[in-house]
Amino acid sequence: MDQLTYVANFHDDDAVKKMSYQPLGNTGLSVSRISLGGGPLGDMYGSNKEEEYIATVHLALKSGINYIDTAPWYGNGRSEEVIGKALKDVPRSAYYIGTKVGRYEQDLEKQFDFSGKRVEQSVDASLKLLGLNYVDVIQVHDLEFAESLDIILEETLPALQKVVEQGKARHIGITGYPLHLLQEVIERSSINIELVLSYARNTLLDDTLKEFIPFFQSRNIGVINAAAVSMGLLCHGNLVGWHPATQNIKDACQQAAQFCKDTGVDLGRLAVQHSLKLDGVSTHLMGNNNTNILRKNLDSVLTPPTPLEEKVALELKLKFFDPLPRKHWEGVGPAQYWKSLRQLRGELPQDD
Repeated sequence: MDQLTYVANFHDDDAVKKMSYQPLGNTGLSVSRISLGGGPLGDMYGSNKEEEYIATVHLALKSGINYIDTAPWYGNGRSEEVIGKALKDVPRSAYYIGTKVGRYEQDLEKQFDFSGKRVEQSVDASLKLLGLNYVDVIQVHDLEFAESLDIILEETLPALQKVVEQGKARHIGITGYPLHLLQEVIERSSINIELVLSYARNTLLDDTLKEFIPFFQSRNIGVINAAAVSMGLLCHGNLVGWHPATQNIKDACQQAAQFCKDTGVDLGRLAVQHSLKLDGVSTHLMGNNNTNILRKNLDSVLTPPTPLEEKVALELKLKFFDPLPRKHWEGVGPAQYWKSLRQLRGELPQDD
């Protein structure tokens, strides 16, 4: 167990002993093998009762999960608000928490703001919702949506450094889907970036993250890997309408899900187990909007795959994913965002 975040009479000792912990780069934080993603707690993947969300947070922490990730974007502050309520009766020393800046509302004209002024306002708003004096990690959210990386380098990151100097956060990170942009920002930044959050790039569908692990390790940067199920593509159930994947990717994943169903194997469990195999990752961030999903994810981590599951996982890649000419949706979201925004501003004609 991690002695830095273990609290006697709070944690479930038996559960905590089963959890493993790894350093998060050079931050000095030792984080649990899996961590709690706050997106679902902001109704990003369907809604649930607030009481169930709070129970999920409590179960995660008592089970030895010691890192929580959230953001203003997740339900326009709803995730932070729910987590804040859940943390009221939890010892502050029992967990680490990270939030983000840069991405905010559904309104196209208010969705992104990477300016230094908004960074300071955002951090204060997040701390108020969370009921905290500081967060352990503050991150730039989805930096690929910035009009230019120069804004990130010249405004956002210096503003985050100021936040750290004020004691409102401890460590700076960046997040995004295109890994080459994360690398570029790290190489160009005069601000010390201590961690990255990569999502949906270490999955049964797309293993791109492993190509960048040596670079991150060379800079002693902690790696948080998120979205083992590729934001719902690689699990049973209805896919959210806003998912940016192309239709041929969605079709291949639906076929894979049916194949697993016919075989009697759980696709989500296969996806989680595949993701966990990658070396060089400090923690695997998993979204859970109820205690049942959380228990299922904990079981996927703690119990090894069966021979049948290993066989089916290999068959999935060979039958459905390897044949895809393009296994990611890099560039799709930003292109659509800027097109829609410019149409809204009258800079481009509306689509017929």
